[in-house]
Amino acid sequence: MATRQIVIEIPETVLVAEKTDGASFGREMRILSAIKLYELGRLSSGRAAELAGMSRIEFLVALDRYKVFPFAVELSDMENQNA
Repeated sequence: MATRQIVIEIPETVLVAEKTDGASFGREMRILSAIKLYELGRLSSGRAAELAGMSRIEFLVALDRYKVFPFAVELSDMENQNA
């Protein structure tokens, strides 16, 4: 799988406020962005899991920690088909 590296500048004050280092913050940013893109329906759960760097099952379990319903996108699609 081909990947690209994207560099984001984060103020040191944010890392201090979060009590974390750059590597840990970067991992969290990957997970949070994957979850949000999934929640918005822009990525499937499989692609979002790939972005987050975890298996699809791990990703679906992680959604609960962030208070995101795992199948909201799928339910919305089904509701729109039945309307």
